[in-house]
This record gives sequence, C-alpha cells and structure tokens, in this order.
Amino acid sequence: MSKFLGNLVASPRFSFYVTGVLFIILFGVGSVSFEGFFSPQVFLNLFIDNAPLIIVTVGITFAIISGGGGIDLSVGSVVALTCMSLAYLMRETTMSIYLCMFLVLFIGIAVGWLNGFLITYFKLQPFIVTLGTMFLCRGLTAIISRDSVAIDNPEYGELAFVAVPIGDCFLSIGAVVALIVVVIATIVLRYTSFGRAVYAIGGNEQSARLMGLKVDRVRTMVYVISGFCSALGGIAYSLIMLSGYAQHGLGMEMDAIASSVIGGTQLMGGVGFIPGALLGVMIQGTILTIISFQGTLSAWWTKIVVGILLCLFIVMQALVNENRNRIMRLKAERMGKKGKAA
Repeated sequence: MSKFLGNLVASPRFSFYVTGVLFIILFGVGSVSFEGFFSPQVFLNLFIDNAPLIIVTVGITFAIISGGGGIDLSVGSVVALTCMSLAYLMRETTMSIYLCMFLVLFIGIAVGWLNGFLITYFKLQPFIVTLGTMFLCRGLTAIISRDSVAIDNPEYGELAFVAVPIGDCFLSIGAVVALIVVVIATIVLRYTSFGRAVYAIGGNEQSARLMGLKVDRVRTMVYVISGFCSALGGIAYSLIMLSGYAQHGLGMEMDAIASSVIGGTQLMGGVGFIPGALLGVMIQGTILTIISFQGTLSAWWTKIVVGILLCLFIVMQALVNENRNRIMRLKAERMGKKGKAA
C-alpha cells in the first residue's frame, strides 16, 4: 500500500488528481449548502461563464510547460485589444462578422509570434518580453478608444445568444468553442510529435537540443498558440460583453496562470495536463458560484481562496518533486547494488 501511495504521489498526474478531488468537494459543499445548486445547468454555467478564461488558460499552459521561465503576461491585454478591434471593425466597416472575427485572430498570432521571436532569438526573459507586449496591447486598445464601444451588430447579437441544447439544458457558443479547444490541445500535447517536443524542452532544454529537436521553432510556436488562444478568448469574451473596452480582461493573465498551476502545471516546465487546467478554471468558477448563491459575501473572496490554493499547490509541487527525486535516487541505488552483485 505504501509503495502504491509513493508511486501515486510521484506520478506527474498527482496534482491533477488532487485538483479533481478538490473540485468534487467544492461542488459537493455548494450542493449541500444551497437549494438548486446541484443541477445540470448550474454545472454547465461554469463553462458558459468561464469560456474565455478556459481558452486563455489552455494557451498559457503551453507556454508554462515549455519551460525556460515560460509565461505569457500579455494574454489579458490581447483579449482587450481583440474585443476593441472587433467592436471597431463592426462599427466602422460593413464586413461580415465572420470576416471580422477571422481578422482579429491575427492580432493574437502576431503578438504571440513577436513574444516567441524575442524570447528565442534574442534570449530574453519571457516575463519581461510579455510584460512589454502586455503594455503595448493595452495601450493600443486605449488609442482605439478610451470609452466603451458597443457591439450593436444584430447578427453578432444573435450569435451571442445562440444556445446549444443539451437535453433540457444548454451551452453557449463560446462554451462549445472552449471545450473544443480543450480537446484539441489535449490531443496535440499527448499524441503529436510537437506536443512531445514541448514536454521534452520544458523538462530539459539542453537534452532536447542534443536529441535534435528544433527548440527555438517549437518555443516560438508555443507563444503563437498562446497568442491565438488569447485572441480566440477575446472573441468569446466579446460574445459575453458585446462591447470593446480598454479594461476588458484586466487581471485575466493572473487568473489563467493560477488555474493552470492549480490544475497541475509545474512552473519550472515539463509537466502539465490540459484537463487539469480546465479543472483549475472550474474551481475558480465554483467558488464564485457559491459566493453568488450565498448572496452576502464579496466576490473578492474568490481571489483570496484562489491565492491560498495557489500557494498550497506550489508547496505541494515542491514536495512531490522532492519525493519523485528520492524515489528515482533509491531505484538507481538498488540497480547499482544489483549490478555489483552480478
């Protein structure tokens, strides 16, 4: 039994299992405490309300897994710039809403490529580079308009209120897109050579180079993916807010990083699981839903609880890594003794 528990703790998925149990406990507490909490629609609302954050978290998870201090602080600003650009295009042009959405996706791709290029080819720290593009995108958003710009396109408004039926319940278009992104990202990281390269680079960049992996190209692509997900998250955000505003997405990068880490992504890179990042977002959403049902607590309690959880999960990751290293060291010693005996 002790061997099983030791192997379980040493597993790269251990944080994911803990996150899953924590989510079940939180949702169970809400269900016991509040009438109507335990219902399929309340559960689906977690996806509807948090669709933009889910998409953004998927992108930032790629960046963290890639290691080398990988982080993307520009995601919230890209969300704001995407919303504002979308609102401006629909107000000032007669282009199709789908063409507008297609065009604003290139904002995220361009910002992601710029981040990746500066980080890989100039060997700059991701924190500083993405901090710079965060200010850049937020400033560009304010230049377009400091005031809120409403998206009053009737066709876009209809799209925002489209409901995808699931039995007697429903999901929004944004939530469906978020779930598709989660599935695709999970497949890419787990079953493709690119995904294996991302893990390999995050685990040990020098070894990855010796294996012949194109580290710079893969890392640049990781930030392009993060930028693309940010722009896509911006579109999902605009479907909720139906406006562009310079303060949209403020602090979203921190929520995304917290969700990814709570979901089991290790900040040093090499370890991460997209469904775990999804659960991290769901935990934040569940806490906020409990606060909403309670009625008297401030929404800031969500930040407090998430901050505590984040600290606990970082400590847990350190302990898990220490335990994993100890197990590997013991195995190596046993193999060495067997070799000498032979």
